Amino acid sequence: MTGARHAIVTGCSSGIGRAIAERLLADGWAVTGLSRSETSLGHGFRWLHADLSDPASVAETAVRIDPADALVHAAGYQRTALLGELDPEALAGMFAVHVGAASALANEVVPRMPDGGRVLLIGSRTSTGAAGKSQYAATKAALMGMGRTWAQELAPRGITVNVLSPGPTDTPMLADPGRAATPPKVPALGRLVDPEDVAALAGFLLGPHGKSITGQNYVICGGASL
Repeated sequence: MTGARHAIVTGCSSGIGRAIAERLLADGWAVTGLSRSETSLGHGFRWLHADLSDPASVAETAVRIDPADALVHAAGYQRTALLGELDPEALAGMFAVHVGAASALANEVVPRMPDGGRVLLIGSRTSTGAAGKSQYAATKAALMGMGRTWAQELAPRGITVNVLSPGPTDTPMLADPGRAATPPKVPALGRLVDPEDVAALAGFLLGPHGKSITGQNYVICGGASL
């Protein structure tokens, strides 16, 4: 990995995280992927097991990773329920993976990150609210508050922090039985969001021309927010 820009990507085993890892590798980055499921993406890729539901374990794993030029937190999952049927354990679990893991990773990784680095958090269009998804929306909204705060703290070092918020994306998460109560709606453009499109925007924000963009939330939803 010597000489290449180094990115840490969570949730690299499938979906948006995998698409971003593949995009960065194609752009010449070295990538350290964190996930529960073992993943191999070829030259320049290193996989480490990480239980992202346990922020303390995530922090211990992060200590063993070489300094990174970019951190991408893409791991996530969704549980749905209407008010009156909410499960506190579902909220705690999603908060740990979406917010706790991001906080634990950044706390270990960013102090060792070179000036001019990048932090990218994968949020969700749902963060502004969607029936049956109040707990999921709350955890994704928390990422925006956390990300904008970090953007202010890290601006003196030239480190950018942004959020990418996809709408319904063509990933295995859509088939998760835990979200069966709220099946995805096809966006206005007539198709689900392509994870490679999300990865392309991520690649731009993480690349040299993303240096003037920080504290922003980019919604890529195929018109679902219209």
